[in-house]
Amino acid sequence: MAIHVQKFGGTSVGSPEKIKNVAKIVLDTKKRTGNKMVVVLSAMGHTTDELIELSKNVSSVRSDREMDMLLATGEQISIALLAMALHELGAKAVSLTGYQAGIKTQPVHSRSRILEIDTKRVEKYLDEDNIVIVAGFQGFTEELEITTLGRGGSDTTAVALAGSLKAELCEIFTDVEGVYTGDPRVIPDAYKLKEISYEEMLELASLGAQVLHPRSIECASFYGTVVHVRSTFSNNGGTYVKGVDALEIKNSVSGVAIDKNQAKIALLDVPDRPGMAAKLFTAIAEQFYIVDMIIQSVKDSFTNDIAFTVSRDDMEAVVKIAEAVAAEIGCTKIVSDTNVAKVSIVGAGMVGKPGVAAAMFKSLGDNGINIQMISTSEIKISCIVKLDECEEAARVIHKNLILRNL
Repeated sequence: MAIHVQKFGGTSVGSPEKIKNVAKIVLDTKKRTGNKMVVVLSAMGHTTDELIELSKNVSSVRSDREMDMLLATGEQISIALLAMALHELGAKAVSLTGYQAGIKTQPVHSRSRILEIDTKRVEKYLDEDNIVIVAGFQGFTEELEITTLGRGGSDTTAVALAGSLKAELCEIFTDVEGVYTGDPRVIPDAYKLKEISYEEMLELASLGAQVLHPRSIECASFYGTVVHVRSTFSNNGGTYVKGVDALEIKNSVSGVAIDKNQAKIALLDVPDRPGMAAKLFTAIAEQFYIVDMIIQSVKDSFTNDIAFTVSRDDMEAVVKIAEAVAAEIGCTKIVSDTNVAKVSIVGAGMVGKPGVAAAMFKSLGDNGINIQMISTSEIKISCIVKLDECEEAARVIHKNLILRNL
């Protein structure tokens, strides 16, 4: 008997009525397919945000450990309620926390990563014909500390469980019908993709498309798990995420993404000596902050400028780290800017095809949009632009590169 994993996000379980609807979807799937069912849930609606605000009302001192203890309760509420809703429908169901489900993580609070999953307990309940409901977003360390995986971590929980259990399919239910060529709220003529490769989806997710968490795609690619992104509120088919070898590539560019959670930091007049960049980025990495785009420009024979981007949420902490490094290496000035956004294109069809970057840059230039930084890979091109120009940038790029099937 095959195993089927389904994950439902916060909007899908945002009320008692919605939880009852999810229970019907899960039970209908079990009856229709005959598969063993594992369900992963996020916290209800805006519960996580409400818990964060609650913490601010009692203390101005943030403890990542205690925040994980607090935030992990959100998913425990939703999994228990879904189990109760399934019991009401006459189904056998059991809810499990991340610890009970055997999800072992790094000893890092608020942004941990899954190391392995001991599936014995989950499989025991499945063998007893239970629908197993697992709390997303959380796990535990060797020292039995509760950790959370960061925003969107329930996607990762679902895909990691699907891979560990060798599930045939992992369905991610959300409030949109699949993966689109762009955000329909920004690009009215964006359309839904029937399928997309792991590589393309990973890039889009990393670049600001909020349909799937990037780590979940890494897990799916590692295990070769097919992921189906679909809507909780519609019976229409969604988007399948799978290996690139299984796709029929038609267009050079599959999607456009915007990331407004960006900040630019620059160290000016960095001494032109070996190891300067290494000191800076090692210090940042040791505190588990992620750097995105990096540009080093020659200023004169003795100094360089180093500019890089981080998430806006991390900027203040990273600037402090950069200031300490700057004092050590003799850098004269640090500047930062949050009035920026990243606009990117992604497509497996870009590999080996000339002219894609030129077309993107021309689209921006023709519309008076200045490019501050550029980053590329085989299937991605990203540009940093002004924050108030990013949506128009996405629209003109979508029109000129995707709708015209470049």
